[in-house]
Amino acid sequence: MALGFALGTGTPLLLFSAGAPALFILITGILLTYCFTALAFFISVRNNDKAKGIGLSVIYWFYFSVLYDGIVLLLLYLMKDYPMEKGILLLTALNPIDTARIIVLMQLDISALMGATAAIYQDIFGTMAGITMSFSVIAVWVLIPLYSGKIRFTRKDF
Repeated sequence: MALGFALGTGTPLLLFSAGAPALFILITGILLTYCFTALAFFISVRNNDKAKGIGLSVIYWFYFSVLYDGIVLLLLYLMKDYPMEKGILLLTALNPIDTARIIVLMQLDISALMGATAAIYQDIFGTMAGITMSFSVIAVWVLIPLYSGKIRFTRKDF
């Protein structure tokens, strides 16, 4: 799957906009592919019923893609009178899609699209240490479901 993503996305990216931003988009996309493949592996090993596994996959997708952003916006609105810099970082680490989105936006230098939180993200994710931390967070999102699924798979009675 990662090879398919790399060929399908990487070819036009590297042909038409070769450079660091294109490379970051490609690496981030490959890591997200690994992340959600590992999560799918974990869900499939954990459930014997195919319909339940598909339902859980859809719920996970809905949470990571839609529901998570609504929860973050609600928390930011409710806590607008308090400093939220560290809280935003923690919330960012709880969703690999959000982490990847921030990496890409910081590399494309279009942080103006991020609104008021752009300064916080630029200070933290704009540095090499921040980028390394972001990729490490996504790597943890790959390794935990993969390792948990492997353990569950080896203990599974067929």
